Amino acid sequence: MRYKILVLDLDGTLTNKKKEITPHTRETLIRAQERGLKVVLASGRPTYGIVPLAEELRLGDFEGYILSYNGGQIIDWTTKKRIYENVLDPEIYPYLYDCARSNGFLILSYKDEYIISEDSGNPYVLHEAFLNRMGSITVPNFLDVINFPVPKCLIVGDPSPLSRLESEMKHELEGRMNVFRSEPFFLELVPKGLDKARSLDVLLHELGMTPEEMIAVEDGFNDLSMIKFAGLGVAMANAQEVVRHEANYITLSNEEDGVAAVVDKFCLSDKD
Repeated sequence: MRYKILVLDLDGTLTNKKKEITPHTRETLIRAQERGLKVVLASGRPTYGIVPLAEELRLGDFEGYILSYNGGQIIDWTTKKRIYENVLDPEIYPYLYDCARSNGFLILSYKDEYIISEDSGNPYVLHEAFLNRMGSITVPNFLDVINFPVPKCLIVGDPSPLSRLESEMKHELEGRMNVFRSEPFFLELVPKGLDKARSLDVLLHELGMTPEEMIAVEDGFNDLSMIKFAGLGVAMANAQEVVRHEANYITLSNEEDGVAAVVDKFCLSDKD
């Protein structure tokens, strides 16, 4: 087998429009892992938002890995050991909290399998909990409970005013951290320089592997660094045009078991 490690984005890549892994894709990935392929699930989701898919693919049985928060954490899902972490500076928490509160928004973060905010019934908080299959906890004061390393915070609210806040915070925090919207109603607050490719470089070094031995399968603009970093950068047929342009290979869409097609061709073929 030429390729030893497979990195998969989740939404729009591994999962279909129902946010599910099809039986064919699941069976193909398990078969490839039985033959020695290492699988990494890489996403902007919090760690516990990835766990159900990791369990479904039996990553813990085959030394698979979770790369969460767009590269903020890497966890060996067999040992549950944290290999890498990039977190926010705690000194910035009060500013982030004040930006949310003074503009009528909510700020949230993640602790183990729970989303933490001051209103777990907020529709945007509920949506984030649904997307990640996580529980949600209401706390009296957000700052009082965020006393642990935080890879990401999220400010949630109506798109138009959130867009204005995004511009203000980008200007104020330039050079200190990254601020961007992953959805019109989600404002992501993450460490400066956060990048999936940089985190994967750490993982490859840990495993004694090279980028040439890695396949990365993606669909979104924020995944371009991984496409370029991997020995084989694969775009889904449903990927954004710029991603397809940069890829070495274009597979079928996420509605057509595109990930399984890649694994069959490059990892399970008799020629490998």
